[in-house]
Amino acid sequence: MNLDSLRNKIDSIDCELIRLLNERIRLAGNIGEVKKRDGVAVYDPGREEEVFRKLGALNEGPLDDRALRAIYREVISAARALQRQLCVAYLGPEATYTHQAAMKHFGANTQYRSLDSVREVFECVRRGEADCGVVPIENSTQGTVIAALDMLVESDLKIVAQIDMPISHCLISHAPLDGIREVHSKDNALGQCRNWIARNLPSAELVESASTARAVRHARENKHAAAIASRVAAELYGVPVVCENIQDKAENITRFLVIGKQPSPPREGGRDKTSLVFTLHSQPGTLVRAIACFSSRGINMVKIESRPSRQKLWDYLFFIDIIGHFEDPPVREAFDELTGVCPFVKWLGSYPDTVE
Repeated sequence: MNLDSLRNKIDSIDCELIRLLNERIRLAGNIGEVKKRDGVAVYDPGREEEVFRKLGALNEGPLDDRALRAIYREVISAARALQRQLCVAYLGPEATYTHQAAMKHFGANTQYRSLDSVREVFECVRRGEADCGVVPIENSTQGTVIAALDMLVESDLKIVAQIDMPISHCLISHAPLDGIREVHSKDNALGQCRNWIARNLPSAELVESASTARAVRHARENKHAAAIASRVAAELYGVPVVCENIQDKAENITRFLVIGKQPSPPREGGRDKTSLVFTLHSQPGTLVRAIACFSSRGINMVKIESRPSRQKLWDYLFFIDIIGHFEDPPVREAFDELTGVCPFVKWLGSYPDTVE
């Protein structure tokens, strides 16, 4: 078969793909009318994740699942926009890793709103100025983002989805490596590259910035300054990449949360995660009794960490993630028992247990 005949086959397939895509979008529009009539939210992360799961099961290659997911993320984004375009607030400015995570999850057919702090993102969603918000919650190297934990305790918003994104840091500057006097970035990004900086720029001053993107903007205006940020940020602000992949750990992943007013419903097949926070009475064995509420029902606890409550001296908040949805009977029973064990218990949200 020659080149022209192969291209003709592709053209024929493209014609059929366009027809089927438009048919899919029309059906999505019909679903939007039903959602509007029934008062159902346009954004349904559980349903979207179920679509991705089914597509993965159908995929026989050579297209890999990540590529298939990226393609269908934009198909779903376009279909969702036909129902109603979402507004998503994120910790900005443009080209931060949080912005990239938001775009990865919601796609191009979404309105994005950049905000300066985690608190502002929560407040924007609470006031109804955005449908959802995206904030970082933890990094595999540097640990938890405290501001996000604090807002989850204070706010009535719920976690409705999670986004796991590999983070690849670049050193970005107009100066060569031996001409760099300062390195600017977000505190977490500096921490993720601390050993690399010590080896390669031992005399450089480390300067914390409000975001990785702002660090790049500073490096754009200062010839002896460098930023640690993504290649996307370097390209957006027109500053050269001096070195790539400078993070100390090759597997450097940041987990982001999607927050919203309406809780995410249970997924088909029970593939959900639930986040809770509680405090303990100052008595021996209370943490053991709290954990037993879950272990006695066969509920898998996948994370636990503590943070000072700031209400009284040596009082702590305990944040946990468990497998299961809040509406699952065993989880609800465990939660009810926990309220009898602990002075304060709060459900932070249930969401698809997935890695994007």
